[in-house]
Amino acid sequence: MNVFNAYKDRLLDLLHAMAGDGTLPAGLDLSRVTVEPPRDPAHGDLATNAAMVLARPAGLKPRDLAETLCARLTAEAGVAEAAVAGPGFINLRLVPAVWLGSLRACLRKGERYGDSTLGNSRRVNVEFVSANPTGPMHVGHARGAVVGDVLAGLLEKAGYRVTREYYVNDAGAQVDALARAVHARYRQALGRLSDDALDTLLATKAIEYGGDYLIPVGRVLADEMGDRWVDAPEAEWLPAIRERAVAMMMDLIRDDLAALGIAFDVFTSERALVAAGRVDDTLAFLSDKGLIYTGVLEPPKGKTPEDWEPRPQTLFRATDFGDDVDRPVRKSTGAWTYFAGDMAYHRDKVARGFQDLINVFGADHGGYVKRLQAVVRAVGEDQASLDVKLCQLVKLLDNGEPVKMSKRAGTFVTLREVVDRVGRDVVRFIMLTRKNDAALDFDFAKVTEQSRDNPVWYVQYAHARACSVARHAAEIFPGRDLSPAALADAAVERLEAEEERALIRLLAGWPRVVESAAEAHEPHRVAFYLADVAAAFHGLWTKGKDDVALRFLRPDDETLSLARLALVQGVATVIASGLGVFGVQPVRELR
Repeated sequence: MNVFNAYKDRLLDLLHAMAGDGTLPAGLDLSRVTVEPPRDPAHGDLATNAAMVLARPAGLKPRDLAETLCARLTAEAGVAEAAVAGPGFINLRLVPAVWLGSLRACLRKGERYGDSTLGNSRRVNVEFVSANPTGPMHVGHARGAVVGDVLAGLLEKAGYRVTREYYVNDAGAQVDALARAVHARYRQALGRLSDDALDTLLATKAIEYGGDYLIPVGRVLADEMGDRWVDAPEAEWLPAIRERAVAMMMDLIRDDLAALGIAFDVFTSERALVAAGRVDDTLAFLSDKGLIYTGVLEPPKGKTPEDWEPRPQTLFRATDFGDDVDRPVRKSTGAWTYFAGDMAYHRDKVARGFQDLINVFGADHGGYVKRLQAVVRAVGEDQASLDVKLCQLVKLLDNGEPVKMSKRAGTFVTLREVVDRVGRDVVRFIMLTRKNDAALDFDFAKVTEQSRDNPVWYVQYAHARACSVARHAAEIFPGRDLSPAALADAAVERLEAEEERALIRLLAGWPRVVESAAEAHEPHRVAFYLADVAAAFHGLWTKGKDDVALRFLRPDDETLSLARLALVQGVATVIASGLGVFGVQPVRELR
């Protein structure tokens, strides 16, 4: 039960009725009408901008229209009071029965509480991670992985059909570099390349990847291939070594992702798209629409004419779709650019029936956003859209000190090391405690301490406390059915303390949080909301320690105890539902 949606629907029905009786002109655009929580809870339970956005097209003064609306809204079931604020905003206060009904709905639906039909089964493609298959994932990848996976889960809860996709960049120069590094490790495993010689190759940049993770890869290839490729020319061994190395790196990446609780529905190979002629087909498709041409780009910003060598290039008319400049699609060698491959890939997504595309990228891809959005508009013929979520860097600390790089990876701390140290649930939750485009500090000491400053512990502690209250209740009232379904019929009207009513209203906001976060593609809102629920619950628990009248369990008043237990169960249910979106297991007790 989404209280805000329910009263928005009532308001829209009322506005249609007013148009029908001539109070308002017919055909008004109602799309900007909202019903939301007021900024200041003291002003009421709900607030609407209806009078503000409709007054001018209706030829009325905002306050006059607001007064008329207030008179009619007061007559609506569940509305205790309607009042005009400021230039024409309307604040509503609901009768307690509305909020108590939402608590009962929460208990009856369990963790399905907050499920929405907003998406109407519309298909959404969420592409995330897509790390080059050249080694283990680092802690920076963890943030994009979590943001993408949780956003997908959030959209599913909001009623969308989601496909999680990983784009394997296996057609560029970086996988050739990987193959050369693996070939060196293969020769080393066979005793045909000394450690000193390998160090020289690394020092002279003859090979790029030197992490210890390639040692077992070289041994596997030595066992599989013997000395077949030791002395062969590179042109002969490169394709075979490259294919096997990419496959093994993808197995490594899948294992890392599994440790973080992430699985993909689709892996799409760049090399396969190129081999299938998809790049040529895409460029031909765009050329037929007049969107590919030969031209000369203006000098890049900061370049003087002496620095700039103008030359004809094959270009995509990205500026027709909002980009800053047109983009090259062919190199001077005649080969397609990396961007041309991305054009084909995004056309492939649209061809598979996706109109809503979401890409989760690292912050270093910021300059790539507009051109990809231009491509999606072009290949989707303005029927498809792309939202790009950029994830800022993660600074890894331990007691405030930077964490040293991994010996295994050679240049960075691996995702697997972080997960093994603190657990996947901690990693998944902490990665969402900041908006994706804000930098994030991940301090091993902070994320594992048991204090209010640790958001994952604070939320989990609230769930564990709620479970502890339930266990205690079973001891005080033996034989009593304390299941959520039974508690839904408790006399929750006995919950009269303002702190209890405020917590009930907060829990009633969970369905709205799901929908608003899904629409905005902002899963961090769930983390913020769960922190608010935990804080309100802990605050009420603390007051009960000091004030006997506010304690959850009163052996001398079973009816009130059951009502408060219903509220406690509501807290546990909403936290579990939110953690379910995160892919985090709620704990029943903390040790």
